[in-house]
Amino acid sequence: MKLIISFAFCLISIVSNSSFAQPIKVILDTDIDSDVDDVGALAMLHTFADHKVIDLLGVIVTSDDRHAPLCTDAINHHFGRPDIPIGVEKGIQLREFSKYTKQVAEEFPHTLKTYEDAEDATDLYRKLLASQPDSSVIVITIGHLTNLRHLLESEADQHSKLSGIDLVKKKVTLWSCMGGQFPEGKEANFYRPDPKSTQVCVEKWPGEVVFAGWEIGNEIITGGAYLEKSLPAESPVRRAYELYNNFEGRQSWDQASILYALSSSNDYWDLQNEGSCIVAEDGSNQWVQEDQPKQAYLLEKMNPVEIAKVIDALMIGIYSATF
Repeated sequence: MKLIISFAFCLISIVSNSSFAQPIKVILDTDIDSDVDDVGALAMLHTFADHKVIDLLGVIVTSDDRHAPLCTDAINHHFGRPDIPIGVEKGIQLREFSKYTKQVAEEFPHTLKTYEDAEDATDLYRKLLASQPDSSVIVITIGHLTNLRHLLESEADQHSKLSGIDLVKKKVTLWSCMGGQFPEGKEANFYRPDPKSTQVCVEKWPGEVVFAGWEIGNEIITGGAYLEKSLPAESPVRRAYELYNNFEGRQSWDQASILYALSSSNDYWDLQNEGSCIVAEDGSNQWVQEDQPKQAYLLEKMNPVEIAKVIDALMIGIYSATF
C-alpha cells in the first residue's frame, strides 16, 4: 500500500485537470523491435487514453522487423483499441531479430496478419494530420526518423494539397523526440540505421521540438519487479518485458519523451532552449549556442528514481488515486 500511495502522490502532477480539457491528439512513431522501452511507452499512451487525456490517432512503426507492426497491433488490441491504424515503410527488406515481437504477436490476438497488411506510413501520417484541427497534434518519435523524413518530403495528395512541411506546420503543435545525446554525443536513434533522415528532420522541422536525450532516460530504470508483480500473465506488456530480460529493469529512454509531452508539470525536467541541435553526417549531434527558439532539450531536475515511479505506474495503468 505504501508503494501505491507513493505512486499516487507523484501522479497528482500529471495533467490533473485533464477531465475538463479536450483530449490531446497524438501520433506515435516507434521502432518497436530491438529494445523493450517502446512497449512501455505504448502502454503509457494507452493509460493516458483510458483517462481521456489523449486520443491516440495512429502508430507509425519505423522498423524492418517483420513482426513489429503485428506486436503493436496485439498491444493495441489488449488495451481495447483494435482500430488504431498502424503504418509502416513499404518496400523494404524485412528481418526477424527482436527478442519479443514475434512471440507477442503469436501469443496475443491481433488483426494484422503480415507486415504488408499495415498501411503505408507516409500516407497514414498525411491522412491523420489532414483530418485534425490546426495546431492540435503532438508527434512523439521514439525511434529512427525515416518515416518522419518521408512525411516532411511528401507532396500534395488526396488527403491535403499541402506539402509535408506545410502540413506539419499547420497541424502539429509539438514534436517530442527521443534521440540524441546532449549537449553532444552519438545516440542510436540518430545514427542507426539512417542518419541522413535525422539530419533532414532536425534541420527542416518547421515547429517546436523538444529532445529527450540518451542521458535523460538512461538514469530512469523501470520494468522490473514491480511491473512483474502488477501485471497479469495475459498482458502483452508483461510478456514483452519477460522475454526481453526477465524483469531485470530497463532504462526508460522512450517513456521520458512520452511523459514530457503529456505532462502539465514542470517538476520532472528543466529545458535548455537557448541554442539548437546540429546533426553530423554520421548521426552524432551537438548543441550549439545560436538563436533557434523552437528547439530545446531536457535537463535533469527531479530525482530519476522518483520519475521511475511515475513511469512504472503509468505502464501498468495507474493514472491517479483517491486516498
